Amino acid sequence: MARPRAADHQDKRVALLDKATELFATQGFDRTSMNEIASAMGVSKALFYHYYPSKQALLFDIIQVHLTELVEAAEAANVAEAAPEERLHKVVSAILDCYRGADARHKIQINHLSQLSVAEQAALKRLERRLVEIVSEIVAEVNPSLPREQVWPITMSIFGTLNWKYMWFREGGRMTHEAYAALVTRMFVAGAKAAG
Repeated sequence: MARPRAADHQDKRVALLDKATELFATQGFDRTSMNEIASAMGVSKALFYHYYPSKQALLFDIIQVHLTELVEAAEAANVAEAAPEERLHKVVSAILDCYRGADARHKIQINHLSQLSVAEQAALKRLERRLVEIVSEIVAEVNPSLPREQVWPITMSIFGTLNWKYMWFREGGRMTHEAYAALVTRMFVAGAKAAG
């Protein structure tokens, strides 16, 4: 008979995930041991393995949670009846909202996804592709005469702009998330309309 899960199982799993995210982002995936994560959490290594059987399982979960949140937020923001420009703004805003406080998870996704198995990478890349598809479809609607071969570079340029925000953006600085989302949208709507 399977042992029942403790009532706080999910809370402990999230706490372990958060601590591992912090350590992987600051020390690097290779240089962080399961012992260090367990010790930082004040739990035994045996208890840690009850939640995550390996460091790779932990890494996969960190990235999967991050990408799933991004996809779900983008899908929810992509309201079909809105004009393409408004939809792009809403999706960009939703992505940037997900990035608030998620710099460590984002850094891990960029730097460590390649350290997972081919099958795990494929599962995560499906989530990445879904996110790109959402934005790509909107870009194509912003300028229906835009050649298909230009939709991809514009879409990836949007993600390049959003994905590296964590390198320079500071909370409480001159620009808010909302103002940055509006700026990015204006830039790329104008660019998509002028292209082709």
